[in-house]
Amino acid sequence: MKNKDLSIIIVDDLQFSRIVVKTALKKAGYDGVRLADSATMALQMLSEKPADVVLADWMMPEMNGLELTDHIRQRDEEIGTYTAIILFTANESIDLLVEAFDHGVDDYLRKPPNPHELAARVNAAARIALMQNDMLETSRQMEDTIKNLEEVAMIDTLTGAGNRRFLMSQLKSHLLEASSRIGGVCLALLHIDQLDEIRKQKGENIADELLVGIQRRLRRIIRPTDAIARIDGDLFAVLMHYTNIDSYKVSVMERLQSGINQRAFKTSAEDIRITVSIGVNFYSGDQELISANEMLKQSMKKLNEARDKGNDSIAF
Repeated sequence: MKNKDLSIIIVDDLQFSRIVVKTALKKAGYDGVRLADSATMALQMLSEKPADVVLADWMMPEMNGLELTDHIRQRDEEIGTYTAIILFTANESIDLLVEAFDHGVDDYLRKPPNPHELAARVNAAARIALMQNDMLETSRQMEDTIKNLEEVAMIDTLTGAGNRRFLMSQLKSHLLEASSRIGGVCLALLHIDQLDEIRKQKGENIADELLVGIQRRLRRIIRPTDAIARIDGDLFAVLMHYTNIDSYKVSVMERLQSGINQRAFKTSAEDIRITVSIGVNFYSGDQELISANEMLKQSMKKLNEARDKGNDSIAF
């Protein structure tokens, strides 16, 4: 992507700071720069036209940079896009920077920014946004493919994920391939800890909205080649195939869990926070081949172990 094609929003309540950053970017060849004097104005701009990169001051009145990041990430999730976010900060606290990354910030710059470093960081952030949006487009194409499976009853009509039949078909194929090529297959089962209580208190429609939201968030977190299925009503399955056994890391499940739990889900009633318990089983192709039913059984056993530990647990 050429610099002139990038859409950038600079958010700062100080006019001087906005002009300094815009001037530096213009000298670096970035033409599509818009200025916002508040986070509210930036969100309005985003609703009118998406941006590849948002540069925002951390400390602003009304809504700070982290709160703005939460709003942008929620918006991205709802409309299926990704916006790279860079925060400007004068604070060098490591704890605060870790907090920023936990909120979904892509990068940060010290104030005042060096013009050359600013241009380089914006370019890197734009590449992140481009890559993420390409992956989301691939995911949308895969979702369209899955929708075509409705004719053979292999998708869950509520969420658009695969159903149990789809999962077992995919699982059988992946196990055979892993066995013949010494690859690996990971099957993770996710249980929404609070869903029964939410269903009782808020009703079936709100529970359904949460299930749809969880499927969408899962699709954004996992790789485009991974498969999602909804089985037994409140239970999701994530199927991952690895051509190289060593590529599988248990930290993948922790990122999956934190990605689900990180932000509240918007529903027509209110924003609702949930946690998930996860049971994980990994099959290595250098072991004796097991059946899809056995793989599911072992994952279910691990899920029960996770639920016995309490909400928000993982069992491998």
